[in-house]
Amino acid sequence: MSFKKVDLSFQSCNSEYQDADVVIFSCPMDATTSFRPGTRFAGNAIRVDSIGVEWYSPYLNLNLKNFNTADIGDLDLPVGDVEGALEIIESTVLKIVNDHKKPMMVGGEHLVTYPVIKALHPSYPDIHIIHLDAHTDLRDMFLGRKLSHATVSRRCHDLLGDDRIHQFGIRSGDEAEFAWADSGHTRLRRFDLEGLRETIDTINPAPIYITIDLDVLDPSIFPGTGTPEAGGITYKELLDAIMAFSNIKNLVGADIVELSPLLDPSGTSTAVAAKTLREMVLLLHSKK
Repeated sequence: MSFKKVDLSFQSCNSEYQDADVVIFSCPMDATTSFRPGTRFAGNAIRVDSIGVEWYSPYLNLNLKNFNTADIGDLDLPVGDVEGALEIIESTVLKIVNDHKKPMMVGGEHLVTYPVIKALHPSYPDIHIIHLDAHTDLRDMFLGRKLSHATVSRRCHDLLGDDRIHQFGIRSGDEAEFAWADSGHTRLRRFDLEGLRETIDTINPAPIYITIDLDVLDPSIFPGTGTPEAGGITYKELLDAIMAFSNIKNLVGADIVELSPLLDPSGTSTAVAAKTLREMVLLLHSKK
């Protein structure tokens, strides 16, 4: 497997793959989306919109131009073949990790996080996940499928076990999902991000993966998503979380998922996602 520089990249992230420390890729997959589809278009929408995002982050005091970042574009995923798409994502991340680089994924539906964790787990068997989301994603089955955007955290738990998934901002899910989490399987914080810094302090220096389902944001801020859920956090609260992430000692990868750009004709949601991606790429670079 080899990666070539793409014609359209995020921001200044156009280093050759072999020179890069962080690798951006996007997964055009919304095969199990159960409400409003369209996340397959997120990656390239963010790339186009990134022309309006500064390279410098005043929050982290870091500049993308000072780092080597490769953007390998959309993965070539088979439409409608869930298992086949997940295998391609997993093999892509395995190569990135084996080449001693860090993966930065753009979804796609949230199920795409599962193959990334599968690929990271052999190298980081004690990995923890910090999961920001509106939804629990802890169903064992959803609409007859074990592999679904609504089961992704449960499938990750199958790999990692108890006390390794730390969920914040959760405000929607089946009653049984909340009960399952509360019985000790995951650490679930309802409604907000309180306790995030303390969680990071507790699990440091273990390897940590961050997955941000952008619907953790209130739909008044981020309407361009497949399953909007009222009562979410503000963008300032998300930025505060990103600043807390800077205290992570061993950040091994990250993703942002569930932007559906066509559902927000104003472009606001894509702009929010593009700025978030800048911060996450810089965080990964800062944690060598």
